[in-house]
Amino acid sequence: MTEKRHSFWRDVAKYRTLLIMISPAVLLVLLFSYIPMAGIVIAFKQFNYTGGVFGSPWAGFDNFKFFFQSGDAWRVTRNTALYNIGFMVLGNLLQIAAAVLLFEVGGKWFRKIIQSALFLPYFISWVVVGSIAYNFFSYDVGAINNVLASLGMERIDIYNTPAYWPYILVFFHTWKLLGYGTVMYLAAITSIDTEMYEAAEMDGANVFQRIMKVTIPNLIPTFIILALLAVGNIFRGDFGMFYNVIGNNGMLFSATDVIDTFVFRLLMNTNDFGMSSAAGVYQSVLGFVTILAVNYAVRKYDKDRALF
Repeated sequence: MTEKRHSFWRDVAKYRTLLIMISPAVLLVLLFSYIPMAGIVIAFKQFNYTGGVFGSPWAGFDNFKFFFQSGDAWRVTRNTALYNIGFMVLGNLLQIAAAVLLFEVGGKWFRKIIQSALFLPYFISWVVVGSIAYNFFSYDVGAINNVLASLGMERIDIYNTPAYWPYILVFFHTWKLLGYGTVMYLAAITSIDTEMYEAAEMDGANVFQRIMKVTIPNLIPTFIILALLAVGNIFRGDFGMFYNVIGNNGMLFSATDVIDTFVFRLLMNTNDFGMSSAAGVYQSVLGFVTILAVNYAVRKYDKDRALF
């Protein structure tokens, strides 16, 4: 035991420079990720301003009971999971396709122009995207309805029809993040050993065969890592997107309400910190269990490609 203690301190002394370099990041994670976790206790209390976080009376699981008995738990959980699955599947497929096309296309300047054009939407805020959506889909002034009216057709009340919005939201999310994901996959492609492509060409492989036999197999590790990171957020909705594009339009809640917007609206409308915290804890537990399960499945398939 003493020898292990001495070995530990020897390692600390040996790697002290690296430990000093990483200490700010560790400190930030502790301050902003772990210490605030003590606030989870609010989910089990009947919070009031007099008692505060730790002095308020205990409520047990009453806040969770209200959340599940309200009838909203299944709806917001389903919407959150389905949206994120759609974002992840369609987004990764299009990002891989765009990265492969950019890599195969000739012309250095052409590639840079296209890459910059794809990356530009990533820097547009969701507030601006919400304005773009309104100018396209508004019943009175929207471009789509103005075109329909000019052709003698009836206007479409998109902002009061939930069925349209899953497609609209998936489109905007994919469009906005396409460039960011493409850059990551393009970096993975450029790191592939060029000798593999040269060998494939010598064996008579055409462009399509090189993509299927060399590029795609070498992108699988990158895809798995990005998929695992995305799965960790599968029950966490993009509040900025849903709130700025949809707003508080009650007509669309059945198809667009996710856990994050539900928690925000519950807190703003009822001012009940306990019930809002209970929904947030439920969301965090779902995400934690999901990433453990998916990482376990990946580890069973190939332990070298798992996160941990």
